Amino acid sequence: MRLFTILIILLAPLGVLAGQKQAGDTASNTETAILAGGCFWCTEADFEKLDGVVSAVSGYAGGHVKNPTYEQVSSGTTGHIEVVKVTYDTDKLGYTDILDRFWPTIDPTRNDGQFCDTGPQYRPAIFYQNDTQHKQALASIKKTEKTKPFKAPLKVELIKAGQFYPAEDYHQDYYKKNPYRYNLYRYGCRRDARLEELWGKAP
Repeated sequence: MRLFTILIILLAPLGVLAGQKQAGDTASNTETAILAGGCFWCTEADFEKLDGVVSAVSGYAGGHVKNPTYEQVSSGTTGHIEVVKVTYDTDKLGYTDILDRFWPTIDPTRNDGQFCDTGPQYRPAIFYQNDTQHKQALASIKKTEKTKPFKAPLKVELIKAGQFYPAEDYHQDYYKKNPYRYNLYRYGCRRDARLEELWGKAP
């Protein structure tokens, strides 16, 4: 009996590993998009609700300081922008689909911040990671310029992606960890009210 128990204990990790390998073998292909839409709490929340998105990680991109902290980035002195790195299932979504989702979640008429957050660290931007994303982003900007329901020109930057730095743990999934504070912040910034003014009511 003891020998049987010992064998189960010894072999159990192998079964777990085998299961993990099998799950990995059947996993869908994924790609990433790096987008800046103001406060990364809100951008992360918007994308994690999209079917086909595997994860959305808040972070920093575009600056000149290595391993920046939130305090450094929020001061506007590092050159970084608050961004979200979106990982999506390519069997369900394409990069163009991600961009189509991006536009109605931001105020693209501003390049000095977003909603109640002012400063270059909150400006909207698309960080392209390769030539394909660059071409698709240019096409998306052109299409949005023609179809947008407002007259103001688009002021969203298209930037070649460099190093992405994940934000501190307490920023990740903030809308889940602190729903009251998150909703109070989002409402106080009039984010959804401004989006409705620009794009109309969300479907």
